[in-house]
Amino acid sequence: MSDRIRVLAVDDSKATLEVLKRNLQPEGYEVFTCSRVDEAVALLEGLDIDLVITDYRMPESTGLDLIKHVRANFPDTDIMMITGYPSIPGAVEAIKDGAGEYLAKPFTTEELLTSVSRIVERLQRRRVLASSDTPPDNFGIIGTSPEMERVFKRIGKAAATDANVLISGESGTGKELVARAVHYNSARRTASFVPVNCTAIPDSLVESELFGHVKGAFTGAKDGRAGFFEIANGGSIFLDEIGDASPNMQAKLLRVIQSKEFCKVGSSIVHKVDTRILAASHKDLRSLVAEGSFREDLFYRINVVDIPVPPLHERGDDILVLINHFLSRFAHSMHRTPPRFTDEALAALRRHTWPGNVRELENLIQRLVVIVDHDPIELADLPDSMRFSLPREGSVNRSLAEVEFEHIKNVLSMVGGNKTRAAEVLGINRKTLREKMKRMEGRTTDDD
Repeated sequence: MSDRIRVLAVDDSKATLEVLKRNLQPEGYEVFTCSRVDEAVALLEGLDIDLVITDYRMPESTGLDLIKHVRANFPDTDIMMITGYPSIPGAVEAIKDGAGEYLAKPFTTEELLTSVSRIVERLQRRRVLASSDTPPDNFGIIGTSPEMERVFKRIGKAAATDANVLISGESGTGKELVARAVHYNSARRTASFVPVNCTAIPDSLVESELFGHVKGAFTGAKDGRAGFFEIANGGSIFLDEIGDASPNMQAKLLRVIQSKEFCKVGSSIVHKVDTRILAASHKDLRSLVAEGSFREDLFYRINVVDIPVPPLHERGDDILVLINHFLSRFAHSMHRTPPRFTDEALAALRRHTWPGNVRELENLIQRLVVIVDHDPIELADLPDSMRFSLPREGSVNRSLAEVEFEHIKNVLSMVGGNKTRAAEVLGINRKTLREKMKRMEGRTTDDD
């Protein structure tokens, strides 16, 4: 790591401090430790700290007190909360007060390093933007193709305004990266960025999840909690896959976007909210509006600025740039020299259509770095779908179900049968993948 990241770990447990130091120092981080909040405050005055990792419960002052102090006095310092007493209200409060990550004890080394890595990536993006040597033209997103240059220009224009943004593109193209780039380069950068997966919220919980609820609002509501909009107040809310939002969710979203106010479930008190809407969808929302499954008034509310993200196969040599990036990243995490590719293997990767886009490429490179123990990586090491990618005779006469059947098989092969990763590459949830696999098994039985 060229510019060493300085980390301050604050915990009254010497064992936890030792674990943090032992795991972070080998990765190139410069780690300072203290066991009290007042000690941390004094150290922050004398050192430029990039990241504070703080426990929740400590003597005299709490981690939340430290978070508020850091946010008020050191806006460029990022924060991670760790706690042995995890709770949803605690996580909400920590994030609302300014913690970028929330990690429950006991955590694995991978969970810690992944969380710290996410924070460091944000820090490095800010440093690039603040540097006079590097033009702020890529927002921390890998890509030099003309197609991506158009995306970067749209990000810059969107970040300079407070308008709502709709990001469109296939699954795996990096729509959330674009949303984060807009937020962290806007005037709202110091406030929360809150991602919401519109497909993951049951219709019965939409109002509670979006707006929160008060204690006793319904059976099981033993405590009140903040909703996504309250947490994102002053910042941005990222509505991922908004094309899959139910009619009920669409109605709730339209009302809060129009009125900029909401009531918690079980309360009549009106809360004002100042939240920027960043929405994304892999579906064509105009088509959904035309067929009546997506509200036209909501579409025009969120589509003030549109940012289309191109699929990977349209990005030219960006594929090779991304391969180098992922190779270096995963090889570094495994403490090995990045392997090379043979010309034949690179040609096959360049020729592949990448239906799973950047997510598919990232998963493939990680798998190759983990599994292939020789250098260079050869054509034979790649999945069948990449080694034998010539179109089959009569392929245009195949049904959509047959094409989907083959693609799911190829993705499962690429990720070594890992259904969670396969679902990520395909841009669907595990339940949908299971249903499709059952239909595939039924087709196989019928064919037999």
